[in-house]
Amino acid sequence: MTTALRRALARARDGKSLDLTEVGVLLEARDEHLDTLLTHAARVRDAGLEAAGRPGVITYSRKVFIPLTRLCRDRCGYCTFATAPHKLESPFLSPDEVLEIARQGAALGCKEALFTLGDRPEDRWHQAREWLDAHGYDDTLSYVRAMAIRVLEETGLLPHLNPGVMSWRDLQRLKPVAPSMGMMLETTSRRLFEEKGAPHYGSPDKDPAVRLRVLEDAGRVNVPFTTGILIGIGETLEDRAESLFAIRRVSREYGGIQEVIIQNFRAKPDTAMRGLPDADLQELAATIAVARLVLGPRVRLQAPPNLIDAEYELMIRAGIDDWGGVSPLTPDHVNPERPWPQIDALAARTAAAGFALRERLTIYPEYVLAGEPWLDPRVMAHVAALADPETGLAREDAVLVGRPWQEPDGGFSSSGRVDLHVTVDTTGRTQDRRDDFDDVYGDWDALRDRLPAGSSAATPSDVRQALSKAEADPAGLTDDEAVALLGAEGEALEELARLADHLRREAVGDDVTYVVNRNINFTNVCYTGCRFCAFAQRRTDADAYTLSLDQVADRAQEGWDAGATEVCMQGGIHPDLPGTAYFDLARAVKERIPDMHVHAFSPMEVVNGAGRTNLSIEDWLVAAKEAGVDSLPGTAAEILDDDVRWVLTKGKLPAKDWIEVITTAHRVGIPTTSTMMYGHVDNHLHWVRHIKLIRRLQEETGGFSEFVLLPFVHNSAPIYLAGVARPGPTARENRAVHALARILLHGAIGNIQCSWVKLRDDLCRQVLDGGVNDLGGTLMEETISRMAGSENGSNKTISELRAMVTGRPVRQRTTEYGEPSAERLAAAAASDGVYQSVRRVLPLV
Repeated sequence: MTTALRRALARARDGKSLDLTEVGVLLEARDEHLDTLLTHAARVRDAGLEAAGRPGVITYSRKVFIPLTRLCRDRCGYCTFATAPHKLESPFLSPDEVLEIARQGAALGCKEALFTLGDRPEDRWHQAREWLDAHGYDDTLSYVRAMAIRVLEETGLLPHLNPGVMSWRDLQRLKPVAPSMGMMLETTSRRLFEEKGAPHYGSPDKDPAVRLRVLEDAGRVNVPFTTGILIGIGETLEDRAESLFAIRRVSREYGGIQEVIIQNFRAKPDTAMRGLPDADLQELAATIAVARLVLGPRVRLQAPPNLIDAEYELMIRAGIDDWGGVSPLTPDHVNPERPWPQIDALAARTAAAGFALRERLTIYPEYVLAGEPWLDPRVMAHVAALADPETGLAREDAVLVGRPWQEPDGGFSSSGRVDLHVTVDTTGRTQDRRDDFDDVYGDWDALRDRLPAGSSAATPSDVRQALSKAEADPAGLTDDEAVALLGAEGEALEELARLADHLRREAVGDDVTYVVNRNINFTNVCYTGCRFCAFAQRRTDADAYTLSLDQVADRAQEGWDAGATEVCMQGGIHPDLPGTAYFDLARAVKERIPDMHVHAFSPMEVVNGAGRTNLSIEDWLVAAKEAGVDSLPGTAAEILDDDVRWVLTKGKLPAKDWIEVITTAHRVGIPTTSTMMYGHVDNHLHWVRHIKLIRRLQEETGGFSEFVLLPFVHNSAPIYLAGVARPGPTARENRAVHALARILLHGAIGNIQCSWVKLRDDLCRQVLDGGVNDLGGTLMEETISRMAGSENGSNKTISELRAMVTGRPVRQRTTEYGEPSAERLAAAAASDGVYQSVRRVLPLV
């Protein structure tokens, strides 16, 4: 035994963390060294099963295999599943064929319908595109979604979807129709993807970075997800180790990896890799054992039983706790030469190794028992019908019958703490954090590893040069010059503010504007998992609430009576709201007050609504406009850089999707605001690039009415309480970034708004002297920032807004920066811009 192997085995024995080099060494263990390795791995597995409440149990899923299409745009060197159109009777299975397979499986007691198919075949094969067009489907995933619903409704089987690479939006669209999904990572080796002749060459969906992004996006969307590695396809042991570490990182950060498959390569005739030797089964056992040590006791580990010859006991000793899906009906279409073992024989083999075989569902027991956010309400009843409520495993007496799949229809009944908009300013929030704080946001320690680096400090000379450039060519500042200005202090900061104020005067004059509006946060129930958000609650939390449509309309009426010209509506991503929720909200306001401007729904809500209604973003926005939406708030932007977003938020939409929603809204005639929330885990370069991106979008579409700067409120923000984020920007940074926004957006966006909700009054006065021309709205209620610990109240009267301004005229505006009617001005003056019932003395939250 080498010293390195002896040391690695000792560290494994003692439960110590293994590094990449030690894992590579352990992967080479054979014979008696392998026996020692297996012993250590089995101990970790047994501890995990004990903790899960099922000691001595190895699970499997009774499934049918539905090969929806064997066409694929990829060209993997080892694959016999993918084929060409001329070899098939039809590019896709018909709905009748899908349902016939599912019904036969249900008759044999199967509970899982495994949908397997090639990646986006319509991108390569015109026959696939023509079939989809002829049958009324926009793309392959639309057909997958439709067939999953049919299987749920007509057979009761639970779909497990393996459609290959999926985007964040795809996962959002498919989650409501399937309790679980999957995609093998296979390997992180770029060499196998980039080198001509390598197994993944010419296969765009086998880019390791793309596949890792799918795993991450699945975690962000809270999808119980199956993944794994394929060994023996030409990867090195270091590649293999890196792949396991990559899966571990995603698993820890998001908690969504429900199982990891360790699959051995088997050469197949008529493939480019037919001459390669099969992966050795001792090598497979070593890889399983190392995977168990790397991934830990909580990850479920699987080896496909039809690929291991008779070495069942060896794989159990190596640390597996699951045999995967086994079908009494359909072959393994990916490995057709390898028949499934009979389930009784598999149970006997498992028992011979000292374990009991138990059936599970396609979604693992831990996620069944956890329920939300892992299970969508639309499939919760289907899962509950088949799951043992105590263990989360499959019920032995479950009867397979179809059950309706439908959008939730009861989400608009009034519930919970509906007076929170008032009592947040008196009694405050019930507690500073949710009791699932330690796990709902992912692993905080893993998250720290993703933190972006800070900005380097600019020298006084850098700042002076940048000021000179800004005066000569405000919009022409380089990134480095703009970052230098964010470091301005002392007299340089005053000079920066004077320059910004000069540009403000040139762009919009001296008027300071505000809008009389009624803010309505219609629900705070949300499972998105934004780590900066203290507003979101589970439906069972003490502070959770949802307003009825009548209550929303009543609050809009209160706003109108107080002189409001705008109602601003945003809320949590409540899983029980019906698919038409956002349209219903807009109509409720418009039906009550036809002349009220409806400024509503962030890009995140737009994507959620589009996913629930199965509409494109454009079609959804057109429908929203018809329902009464007049403009969108450009919130949910935070920082438009995914390196920051995926630290700041677990499940919110990626930057590219925010951009798509905004630009599409502008194209269909819906104006929006634009925002930036800053001062958390970002740095000054992120701020600069965000503002420049906003400018570029404005130059392309012209649809932004204003740019709103939103400093991070830290007090009750989970990411701050976990010690990951800083406590918001400093006063100096706030002054500098407001001034810089004016400079960088000069000639593109005229209105720069500060948020009195998030800034103290004295800071609002200072930024008004440094480029800002708008104070936002009277709001009448504001719950999101108050729940995070903002101390600046939930509303401001017109008198209070005017008192914040010295030496400049102040005027009321509309959402579009026009002049309100005389009647609206008179109503606002009579109420001082705030409905009487919401005015309160404001203690600290």
